[in-house]
Amino acid sequence: MSDTGKFPGWHGTTIIGVKKGNKVVVAGDGQVSLGQTVIKGTARKVRRISPGGHDVVCGFAGSTADAFTLLERLESKLEATPGQLAKASVELAKDWRMDKYLRNLEAMLIVTDGVDLFVITGAGDVLEPENDIAAIGSGGNYALAAARALMDSKDDAEKIARKALTIAAEICVYTNGNLTVEVIKK
Repeated sequence: MSDTGKFPGWHGTTIIGVKKGNKVVVAGDGQVSLGQTVIKGTARKVRRISPGGHDVVCGFAGSTADAFTLLERLESKLEATPGQLAKASVELAKDWRMDKYLRNLEAMLIVTDGVDLFVITGAGDVLEPENDIAAIGSGGNYALAAARALMDSKDDAEKIARKALTIAAEICVYTNGNLTVEVIKK
């Protein structure tokens, strides 16, 4: 089986980040699945951290324990470089790819400080998405397509993220409508 076949982030959640106007929103569904069974429907996969007094919103797809390990690492990188999300993200991605322990972690992150929006992967990638939308997880492509179609509307970032996740939940069996939404402004 290939590595992507074992990667749980592709089979269990939907996280979206939308940047529009002076807002960036990260939103996620609440479903936790084990195979074809829904284990929990109200999980919080979007979190706000505030290292050094600088707010950062993070959403994760994949193994929860692995994601929390990565969030702790990101928080320590941000404490070392306050207010520099790009630098902290690159440092995390380098560690994630190079460290013998970390490279086995199976998760993906969307992070924002209200200015920058990034996807961080275990392949060493720190991606700044095109069109100010990032999406990860099993329903990520559905949410991404929906959000891209909505970007020209009068809706703000939060409404777009909510509508996109609602659409993804109607299509992806690993995504539900119990949303966690975090808004950050700069």
